[in-house]
Amino acid sequence: MFRSFQQRSWLSVTLWVVIIALIVAAPSVLPVFRLNLLGRFLSLAIVALGIDLIWGFTGLLSLGQGIFFALGGYAAAMYLQLRSSIDMPNSIPEFFSLYGVDRLPLFWEPFRSPLFTLIAIWLIPALLAAVLGNLVFRNRIKGVYFSILTQAALLVFFNFFNGQQKLINGTNGLKTDVTVLFGQLELGSPEMQRGFFWVTAVVVIIVWMFLRWVVRGRFGNVLIAIRDDEPRLRFAGYNPTLFKTIVFAIAGGLAGIGGALYTVQSGIVSPQFMTVPFSIEMVIWVAVGGRGTLVGAILGSVVIMYAKSLVSEALPETWLFIQGGLFILVVTALPEGVIGWFRGEGPRNVMSRLGFSRPIGTYPQLEVDGNEEVQP
Repeated sequence: MFRSFQQRSWLSVTLWVVIIALIVAAPSVLPVFRLNLLGRFLSLAIVALGIDLIWGFTGLLSLGQGIFFALGGYAAAMYLQLRSSIDMPNSIPEFFSLYGVDRLPLFWEPFRSPLFTLIAIWLIPALLAAVLGNLVFRNRIKGVYFSILTQAALLVFFNFFNGQQKLINGTNGLKTDVTVLFGQLELGSPEMQRGFFWVTAVVVIIVWMFLRWVVRGRFGNVLIAIRDDEPRLRFAGYNPTLFKTIVFAIAGGLAGIGGALYTVQSGIVSPQFMTVPFSIEMVIWVAVGGRGTLVGAILGSVVIMYAKSLVSEALPETWLFIQGGLFILVVTALPEGVIGWFRGEGPRNVMSRLGFSRPIGTYPQLEVDGNEEVQP
C-alpha cells in the first residue's frame, strides 16, 4: 500500500513538473497564434476540472456545462462592449442601433462596473447551477435522467440566447477583441493575449489546488460515498441533496470563469458555446484524461484540443472519427482514463505481457514489507 501511494505521489509530482515547465517555456517557444490557442485550451481545462469534480468524484454526469461556460463569457463580453462604446451615441454598443434600440437594457447597467463583472463571471453561473441542481436533486433524480435533464436545459438556453437579437445580438454574439484596456492596448493585441495566457495558467493551478483541498478530508469522502452508494449515505444521516447542490454550484462557477477567460482570448462569445456537441466534448476530455484524478482533466482538455487543432488544419474531415475512436477506446479499454491507467496496474500489465513481469515476493518477504508499512 505504501509503495503504491509512493508511486502515485511521484507520478503526480512528475506530471506537475512537466506541466509547469511547459507553461513557463510556452511564451518563448510558441508563436502568438499557438500561444493564444494554448491559453484558450487552459481556460477549457478549468471547465474540465469542474466536470471532474461532479462526475469523477460525485457521479453526476452533466451534459449542460455549456450553459455556465457561456454565461461567464457573456458577463465578460458585456463589460467589454460597454467599455468600448463610451464614445458611441447614448454610450451603448453599436449593434443595438441595427435593431432600433436607443436605450441600454436595464440588465446591462450593472456590467459597467468591473468589480461587479468580476463577481458576476462566477457568481451568476454558480447561482443558476445551485437553483437548477437543487430542483433536480431534491426529487432524487440521478443517473441517465440527470444527464438528459442537463442536456435539455442546454437546448433551452441555446434557443433562448439564439433568438435575443435586440438584447445580446443573438446568433452574432458579442465581440471583445477591439476593446481597449490599460491605456492603448487592444484586447486582441499580442501583448494582451500573452498576459491573458499567464492569468489563465495561474488560475488553472489555483483551481486545481482548491479542488484538491475540496476532495480531501470528510467532504471528499461524502462525495465519493454519493457516487458509490447514495442510499447508504442517507441511512448514515447525511443529506446528499445539499452536497450535490454545493458541488454542482462549484462546477458551474468554474465553468463561468473558464468561459470568461476563453472569451477574452477568442475575441467573441456567442450561443455556439451552448451547443450540445461542445458540452459532450467537455465530458470526453475528462474521460480520456482520467475522471477522479483532477490532473487528468487538465491534460485531457489541453492535449485533445491541441490535437484537434493540428488535425483539423491538416485533415479537417477526420477529427470527428478520431474523437469517436478515442471515446470508444476509453469505454472499452481505458475506463479510468490515461492517468488512471498509469496509476493502476496498466504499466505493470504491459510489462508482464512483454515478458518483464516482476517476481512474486515470498511469504517472509511479504511479512517484512507489511511490518515496514506499519512502522511510524
